Amino acid sequence: MDDSELATWLEQLQEESFRQGGKAVRTSYPPERRMTGTQLAGYLQRRSYALASSTRPDGRAHAAPTLFTIHAEAFWLPTVGGAVRLRNVEANPWLALSVLEGEHDTHAAVLTEGPAEVLTTVPADVVQATERRNTGGTLDWATAWLRMTPQRLFSFAEHAWQETK
Repeated sequence: MDDSELATWLEQLQEESFRQGGKAVRTSYPPERRMTGTQLAGYLQRRSYALASSTRPDGRAHAAPTLFTIHAEAFWLPTVGGAVRLRNVEANPWLALSVLEGEHDTHAAVLTEGPAEVLTTVPADVVQATERRNTGGTLDWATAWLRMTPQRLFSFAEHAWQETK
């Protein structure tokens, strides 16, 4: 997916998410504070880490930072074998990702969630793209991957952040 296709997909996903969202969501994320598709694509392409949130089998929340990349309209997360998040996704196949930066009048956030699955093999281009995002580090340690297909995506960016992008 090239940059234009990524921007279009993210824009459409966000617009559909806001159409389905309730009044509280639309109030918390007013249109003038949302990122455009182009801003979303640029922001997510330059970020390497997200906070992944899953639900433990007993219902308790679990959150941990993770590398991610976007490929074929999904978020891909390399994971070490035996990681808590693997068991969580196997028990409750849903994942939320939060990608945040900045403080106060220069902060921005992208929140996305959707069904997830555990994979032990992934396409080579996913591994290569993730390694590039990891500043050239290898992913030899990744014995499993999570693929989250987003059903909802929301963004927020303060005016000062938007003016610099």
